[in-house]
Amino acid sequence: QVQLVESGGGLVQPGGSLRLSCATSGFTFSTFSMSWLRQAPGKGLEWISDINSAGGNPYYVPSVKGRFTISRDNDKNTLYLQMNSLKPEDTAVYYCALGGESSWSVVGAWGQGTQVTVLS
Repeated sequence: QVQLVESGGGLVQPGGSLRLSCATSGFTFSTFSMSWLRQAPGKGLEWISDINSAGGNPYYVPSVKGRFTISRDNDKNTLYLQMNSLKPEDTAVYYCALGGESSWSVVGAWGQGTQVTVLS
């Protein structure tokens, strides 16, 4: 079955960096667009970025554009999110999801999440 396992979260100071990873299995990773989502305390699930199956055409919500970089390694079946210049408002549980911006909610497959806390 589809498995998505996020890692790399942690506690950082404002301005710091983290690199999230999402190890996948149970599907042909190289044929699917992938997304990163996040859920801040007391808020709903928010799509923040996606990338196509070949690793191109990355898209970002304005709040993270220029600070976050999505990438993938199709040989390792792994999705990444490099997060720089972190702000307290980036504090959230981060999830990787199968599908792009328009399809992830329909597919309905995401991992257990990894907590990112940016001190304020």
